[in-house]
Amino acid sequence: MLSKKEVKDIQSLGHKKERDVQHRFVAEGPKIVGELAQEVPEKIEKIYALESWAAQHEHLKKWTHIVNEFELQRLSHSKTPNQVIAVLQQWPQAAPVLKAEFCLYLDAIQDPGNLGTILRIADWFGIKYVVCTIGCADVYNPKVVQASMSSIARVRVYYDDDLSWIKKQILPIYAATLDGDSTFSKPHTGILIIGNESKGVRDELLKLATQKITIARRGEAESLNAAVATGILLAQLLT
Repeated sequence: MLSKKEVKDIQSLGHKKERDVQHRFVAEGPKIVGELAQEVPEKIEKIYALESWAAQHEHLKKWTHIVNEFELQRLSHSKTPNQVIAVLQQWPQAAPVLKAEFCLYLDAIQDPGNLGTILRIADWFGIKYVVCTIGCADVYNPKVVQASMSSIARVRVYYDDDLSWIKKQILPIYAATLDGDSTFSKPHTGILIIGNESKGVRDELLKLATQKITIARRGEAESLNAAVATGILLAQLLT
């Protein structure tokens, strides 16, 4: 039986303020919980699962508390909870120290689904760091965690709220813009700036860019979703 306090604490993790206070976050669903348990077992505090899921995951028994469907619904931040919910500790935030590698820099990506998908894309291309400006969604937002799947455990996110981090970088900086060059070379190292879903990259960041780049367009679409554009550009830059 879950206590009222336990339910309230987990429900509160749907709000950034409480996640920051508790230094915890929630992951939901069999795939992401299973992968996070494998990737970062030291960060797991507790797993709440239906008996059917728990029976298939005996190796996670020490963390698992069996609940019924009604209790799972109370804990869930999703409309349709899926078998299991895990509460994990957040990991420390540290400014990336870049060498000969590629990094993503996100300028006010507000949509949690976009941010989570971008983390997954970064993971696909072997990118270890994603840096966010102020105005980006919180990496521990349940929708970000869900969209990122287990990539949140492999891609480190840092928030550069005052732009001081990017102003110190010496690697080439590429800004994704509609008026950029679509015939760019493949540097395999540098920083790619992806702008806000509606406003694009802010002027202050454009001034730091080594080159403005874009995706060649054949049709009439005005723009691309930020995550879709990120995937296409990374494929062009890194493969």
